[in-house]
Amino acid sequence: MNNYPELSWPDKNSIKNRISPLRAALIPNPQFSHPADDAQPATGNRNMLIHGDNLSALGILEPMYGGQIKCIYIDPPYNTGGAFGQYDDKLDHCAWLNFMKPRLEHMRSLLADDGSIWISIDDDECHYLKVLCDEIFGRKNFINTIVWQKKFSPQNDAKRLSDMHDFILVYAKNKNVWRPNLLPRTPEMNSRYKNPDNDPRGDWTSADMSVKRVTPKDIYSITIPSGREAFPPTGRSWGFSRENFEEMKKDNRIWFGENGDNTPRIKKFLAEMKSGTTPVTLWLHNEVGHNQDAKKEVLQFNLDNPFPTPKPERLIQRILTLATNPGDLVLDCFLGSGTTAAVAHKMQRSWIGIEFGRHIYSNCYPRIKAVVDGEQGGISKSVNWQGGGGFVFYEAELQIRRRMLNEKIDRD
Repeated sequence: MNNYPELSWPDKNSIKNRISPLRAALIPNPQFSHPADDAQPATGNRNMLIHGDNLSALGILEPMYGGQIKCIYIDPPYNTGGAFGQYDDKLDHCAWLNFMKPRLEHMRSLLADDGSIWISIDDDECHYLKVLCDEIFGRKNFINTIVWQKKFSPQNDAKRLSDMHDFILVYAKNKNVWRPNLLPRTPEMNSRYKNPDNDPRGDWTSADMSVKRVTPKDIYSITIPSGREAFPPTGRSWGFSRENFEEMKKDNRIWFGENGDNTPRIKKFLAEMKSGTTPVTLWLHNEVGHNQDAKKEVLQFNLDNPFPTPKPERLIQRILTLATNPGDLVLDCFLGSGTTAAVAHKMQRSWIGIEFGRHIYSNCYPRIKAVVDGEQGGISKSVNWQGGGGFVFYEAELQIRRRMLNEKIDRD
């Protein structure tokens, strides 16, 4: 039992909010598979593009891939009250919660023990979604809320405040075992390291040798090469004992400035730094892209009817860099314009993408086919993508029946 409050709303636990996986099946569609001969992709696992209701599709996948998905990213309808050509985004609040709950329950079952789920959302439902996810994934497994700067300039026609960001809620299947990868060091970070004294250990930068504490034994005078005495600033101590200082000085790890007259600083060598950097929760548009980047990326695949709310490839690349390694399995059951599958494929991850709308044919399929063929948009150049692999297109059986019924009605 959870020892914290839970949301309550009409029909929360109604049986109508679940679809039995026994009532549906995945039927390969060779016409939209690529290669159509059902070949294996470069990652060694089958990539799956599924057309159908994601609740029934998740139910089908659960016995096949339960406990195997390393990362789930979803960009569900935000329930903003608007309407788009590809999906309805104006559900009643309780209906939206009923819509999300069973899908999140399936997703939790699909996650690996060291897996994580990343959910894009905005202010309209973010806080309700947080409480719902606390119930499903466990409050103790909440990792962070990431703020993504989705716009680079304010909207002057905003009636009140111009929103500039979305949120990404992050949960682990098991927070005790999940750890994010480091982010790669950037050339800008490495450019701060120089080697003015030609140290054989290579480039380095200097750091403050004092720390914000008052430890009497670590407050001592240091005679610098120019002859003057140096002490730590008031209210601070040196970061190590006199004995350790003398050892570091002998090892040429203390820097007194080019003229030997500066307050001592400790040398930090680039070669001894971590191979990456610790991720933070504020993701700026110049680091991971913004809405206009995303729209430009999807226009090349469908100029007449592009998906209205795509995410930039660099945003998904950041998530998959932190949450996965090459060969891991990624799931997006609100595939939208196909960004997650495209980025996962370029990054040598296996993927499963599910989309209900007809734009799976007009947007997702041509985009992912182009990726297999080696398209050079988005992150392609940064990851040296040259093409390869493949995917199999599936129709959920319930979706086929629905389409056949619609065709019959049209004929009648």
